[in-house]
Amino acid sequence: MKRFIQLSASLLRIFAVLLMVASAPAFVAYSPISGEAHAAVVSAIDVRGNQRVDAETIRSYVTIKPGRSFNSFDTDESVQNLFSTGLFADVRITQRGRRLLVQVEENPTINLVLFEGNDKVRDEQLRGVVQSKSLGIFSQSKVDSDIERIREAVRRSGRASADVTARVDQLDNNRVNVVYQINEGGRTKITSIDFIGNNAFSDNRLMEVISHNESNFLSWLKRDDIYDPDRLTADEGRLRTFYYNRGYADFQVISSVGEFDPSSNTYSITITVDEGDLYRFGAVEIDNALAVVDAAALRDELEVTPGDIYSARDVERSLIAITNSISRSGYAFSEVTPRGERNFDDRTIDITFFIDEGPRVYIERIDVLGNDRTREYVIRREFDVSEGDAYNKVLVDQGKSRLDRLGFFDSVRISTRQGSSPDRVVVIVQVRDKSTGEFAIGGGYSSNGGPIAEISLTEKNFLGRGQYLKISTGIGESARKYELSFTEPYFLGHRIAAGFDLSSQETKSNSDASYASDTLFGRLRASGPVTENLRLGVNYTLKQEDVTSTSTSIALQDAVRRSPFLTSSVGYNLTYTDLDSLRSPREGIYANFTQDFAGLGGDAQYIRSTARAVGYYLLSEDADIVLMGAVGAGYIHQWGSDRLRVTDHFFQGGETIRGFGNRGLGPREGTEAIGGTTYYNATAEVKFPFFFLPRSYGVSAALFADVGTLHDNDFSSSTTVQDSTNLRASVGASIIWESPFGPLRADFAHAVLKESFDETQVFRFGISSSF
Repeated sequence: MKRFIQLSASLLRIFAVLLMVASAPAFVAYSPISGEAHAAVVSAIDVRGNQRVDAETIRSYVTIKPGRSFNSFDTDESVQNLFSTGLFADVRITQRGRRLLVQVEENPTINLVLFEGNDKVRDEQLRGVVQSKSLGIFSQSKVDSDIERIREAVRRSGRASADVTARVDQLDNNRVNVVYQINEGGRTKITSIDFIGNNAFSDNRLMEVISHNESNFLSWLKRDDIYDPDRLTADEGRLRTFYYNRGYADFQVISSVGEFDPSSNTYSITITVDEGDLYRFGAVEIDNALAVVDAAALRDELEVTPGDIYSARDVERSLIAITNSISRSGYAFSEVTPRGERNFDDRTIDITFFIDEGPRVYIERIDVLGNDRTREYVIRREFDVSEGDAYNKVLVDQGKSRLDRLGFFDSVRISTRQGSSPDRVVVIVQVRDKSTGEFAIGGGYSSNGGPIAEISLTEKNFLGRGQYLKISTGIGESARKYELSFTEPYFLGHRIAAGFDLSSQETKSNSDASYASDTLFGRLRASGPVTENLRLGVNYTLKQEDVTSTSTSIALQDAVRRSPFLTSSVGYNLTYTDLDSLRSPREGIYANFTQDFAGLGGDAQYIRSTARAVGYYLLSEDADIVLMGAVGAGYIHQWGSDRLRVTDHFFQGGETIRGFGNRGLGPREGTEAIGGTTYYNATAEVKFPFFFLPRSYGVSAALFADVGTLHDNDFSSSTTVQDSTNLRASVGASIIWESPFGPLRADFAHAVLKESFDETQVFRFGISSSF
């Protein structure tokens, strides 16, 4: 009996050991030493099966060391360490006597990463998405992850039903090709975009604010009907900005949802909002706690006025203006905080700008990250602060806004972290470069110039230096032109844009001008900001023109006799603008005044002055009805002994007073337009959308009235010249289409005031296009 009990105990111990071995991972074989299942010692570690990876590198991931005891937990940890490197398909650790054997099977090397079936998303784009790379180590987990990454990339291109699989082709020498097979599927459309809760603004008006559009027959060109959840989140921000700047300070986006219908491969978007009440500015105060700052003087910096509709943009502009004014006065450690107090009874918001001493924190370092193409100094120069300066969040945010406006980056993010001490901060500028080059082939037709075509190459961030370069050639029925333009936006380290323009132009005799000319043109220019909205520019121009004509016109023969003619001039221009949008303005003013002085050498001696002002006023926010008014004038005066050439005169026609032909009004010699020295004109226009068409089509209409005149020149005393100072006027209607190729406009006009020698034109059409 005693022997039976001893035998049973021995069997139980053996069974326990076998149970422990059986419960270990399948890839681990463990041999107990001296009956201990959890403690062992080896004298050496042997590595087998490795081809590329050095044995010593493999040993460095093994936590078991010769001469030291180890257990199963050390074995498991070593196996996991080796697998985590991604270098191995299989790992086995076993003990053979006093030696530890590490047997590995290396993952294959990737020979090529290939993509099949993709048409809308290029291979180059997908290579930037996947983790598997040629000459890298194959990993099944990476391949699985790449499948989802590719599916997401294709989905963002507008194909939500895309399907992606992967195939691994085995090659010799433990190499593989990874082939991603892509079925892009059909183009996913947006069938509807609905707004819920909006009363102040219609769905059509809000559609113009967001970046998504409903699918229509132009969507294949405009590409604005691709659903993207990130863009939808950005659209929420656009809506908030839109409402905050129009008095709705309590506006909220309750939800924005894109629902996918797999049966029709379409999205429907629903945006639910709470507009809140309309507020106006109430009392506006400055609470100043700094003795060195004159609060009364700062009131001139305010962009907010009591009684005006509340605008978050005006509050922000006031904040920046006050901060900059205090900084210019020499006090760096200021903190300006706007605070609004709502008066619910009269729906006003009292604004108080609190000025206090800010924390004495300095910028230890500015780290710029993610700029793979753009030079670092291009980013740094947009900030009015640098290392060692006092940290000012407003000025840092202003720098971010400038970077956003450059158009060089897909995204700009600013963050901070504490520096080497509590009074030091590190500013981190994270950017993502985007393509800034454009190759354009343009084509179109104008009613005065016939067929036109242009090929241009434009780079807005030349060599990552922030410089602008454009090379173009234009070919028309009666003209050929070559141009080269270059601009350095920060000349000599200052915020001054300097550059040059070179061009060569050949024109043939046509129905508008019975002369031909060859012109060489060069210009040096520089401009800089005077205020936030006002810029001053200066230039020097050198132009040589050679005119030929068989016309018997006295004016043209005078130009031919004096050819070739050299003009050397200096000039300046002042430009003011506070337009809310350069592409489609609804509010604001644009004004420009230019003067050129010719006579610094060369053959021409004159002073030429031109002025133009355009104002926009939004008659109806919801209906999007815009009133536009414009005035213009010009005068050129010969101050030398010789008279002006005909080619130096102003010419006016349908481009300013519709209803008249190109060069259709002003002095004429017979049927030849010879231009004038004085002009003035004015325009009133009401623009409104086609209410029966979705605004996503970009079609609108306009009613207009034009008035103006062009008169006087040195040939007016000739009996063959017809001239008049009388006003000309026209009325008409227009159809305007913001097409994918550029703005297209058709004008129908009737001249109600004209002279007998003027040339009229009922219909005028023009298109400017690029692909």
